[in-house]
Amino acid sequence: MAKTHVSTTINGEPTEFLCEPSQAVLDVLRDQLGLTGTKEGCGSGDCGACTIMLDGEMVCSCLVMAAEAEGKKIETIEGMAKGDQLHALQKKFIEFAALQCGICTPGVLMASRALLAKNPNPTETEVRFWLAGNLCRCTGYDKIVRAVLEVASDMRETAR
Repeated sequence: MAKTHVSTTINGEPTEFLCEPSQAVLDVLRDQLGLTGTKEGCGSGDCGACTIMLDGEMVCSCLVMAAEAEGKKIETIEGMAKGDQLHALQKKFIEFAALQCGICTPGVLMASRALLAKNPNPTETEVRFWLAGNLCRCTGYDKIVRAVLEVASDMRETAR
């Protein structure tokens, strides 16, 4: 079967790759492009570990065929920090110990950033609802939710 040529932008960088028609974005990111921050948890879109942004929308990269990325903008966890400067969410996750094994962390961070972009003043219930698709077996979610709420509060303070 012929491979498909895909031209896209990943974390602001123009990128081209060849993929099989049945190959998921997750597999191309990890296996071909060396962007291993995005994790595979379930392979069926149920855990959120592979959450990325595709043209500004949260998606499970295990469910999106790589050929569908043609002409689109992909953002992964590798693009969240700016060089050595961690994103505010990354800093708070460390400060609040809102991570343990690390499998879910990249997806939770991507989803949290998407939430704060859409709603800079979420309630605890809204954070919990938004992150409901990101499963974590280690932290119990409380530290994650507190970290997201703290970043939201800091962002509002900075905006004043």
